[in-house]
Amino acid sequence: MIAFIQRFSLALTLMAFFVASVQAGPEEDLQRYVDGNTQRLVNQLNAERGLYERDPEAFYQSMDDALEGFVDFRRIAARVMGRYARQTTPEQRDEFVVAFKRSLFDKYAQVVVSAEGVRIKVNAATINPQDDNRASVDMEVITASGNRHSVTYSMYRREGGDWMMENVIVEGVNIGLSFRDRFTQEMEANRGQVQVVIDGWSDAVKSLNLEDEVNKS
Repeated sequence: MIAFIQRFSLALTLMAFFVASVQAGPEEDLQRYVDGNTQRLVNQLNAERGLYERDPEAFYQSMDDALEGFVDFRRIAARVMGRYARQTTPEQRDEFVVAFKRSLFDKYAQVVVSAEGVRIKVNAATINPQDDNRASVDMEVITASGNRHSVTYSMYRREGGDWMMENVIVEGVNIGLSFRDRFTQEMEANRGQVQVVIDGWSDAVKSLNLEDEVNKS
């Protein structure tokens, strides 16, 4: 079983508390902007730890509101569904976005709010030289004891100039790909019944042991 801080690192990135929309600019500006928003959102999380214990639904709504416009959950969810997205109705796609976000909260919220003494350091932002609408942001999760865990956010620039997060890599493990593999497994196990997979997604995520994949990398 991996250490608590490794679970925290994974939970933190999967819930994507520390990515913000960024106006177009050079890499240094992108790095500074992400770092500024990282600290702002960390402070919000720290301030609302007690809310999670008193009213988990209110905590979830607060975090969901804070991430609005920052993390492209719709894009992420579509990639998780992969080729099966073509088999869904618009209503089912909307339903899966909601189920996907909620599954992350249900699995990782307790880990996030329980951790203290952890710092986030934004090390570098790199805009893809072949496509200036793509970028990556390299970060570290630093424990109270000084252990460091690498995290990379994949970002893309929407029409209009805002940067959005579209994937996360934790200690070399592609989290989006891991979720897509699980969706494929669920579709095969349920004989292509996409509504059954959507309805059972929260349970599927609970049984998905990404921590072991991170530990093996």
